[in-house]
Amino acid sequence: MTVPVRAVLFDMDGVLFDSMPNHAYAWSHAMTQFGLAMTAEEAYMNEGRTGSGTIDILAQRFWGRSATEEEKQRIYAAKSALFNTLPEAKPMPGARDLLGMVKRAGKQIVLVTGSAQVSLLEHLEHHFPGCFRRELMVTGFDVKHGKPHPEPYLMGLQKAGIQASEAVVVENAPLGVEAAHAAGIFTIAVNTGPLPDDILRQSGADVVLPDMKAAAMFLEERFQETE
Repeated sequence: MTVPVRAVLFDMDGVLFDSMPNHAYAWSHAMTQFGLAMTAEEAYMNEGRTGSGTIDILAQRFWGRSATEEEKQRIYAAKSALFNTLPEAKPMPGARDLLGMVKRAGKQIVLVTGSAQVSLLEHLEHHFPGCFRRELMVTGFDVKHGKPHPEPYLMGLQKAGIQASEAVVVENAPLGVEAAHAAGIFTIAVNTGPLPDDILRQSGADVVLPDMKAAAMFLEERFQETE
């Protein structure tokens, strides 16, 4: 018998908000002033990794060493400053309807994001009122190891008080899919970016869907199957 779903764990960038084009632009353009280079495609491939981890990968490649903490802070500040000049990302089409369906079904909604945005809860409440609670959020402030390490999703399970078999993850990024798969959670990859579906499948996605509407339909059927 299939175990009933008790919670849905959501990534944020590229799932709830159409923010990845801004992140890719900021990463690829801000790095040049430090003698680093990153393509927009590489930004998508590294989506979900902590800023520190992403900078270290570039530093090793171009400087032949790890970045110091001071360098990481300076580089990430430059990336964030450029990101903040860009138009605010809109909610991903279909995200509100999907969250509403999950909430009406009586399932817990858990946020698992690498973001360390201080005003995150206010931002989410503005766009998705009544859907998120701070005690059911895992952010960049909470974890020692970011995606693709399973720690963020394992912490999400712990906060929800459930087992991996009682959860479903909605992700969009290869590293996020890898993290959820490593945590043993059924993972829906919604391909909202430019990467081929096969990359998401190879990262461990149980199913790859084209948009949030398709994810809502899939989840609603899964809820009914497990009641």
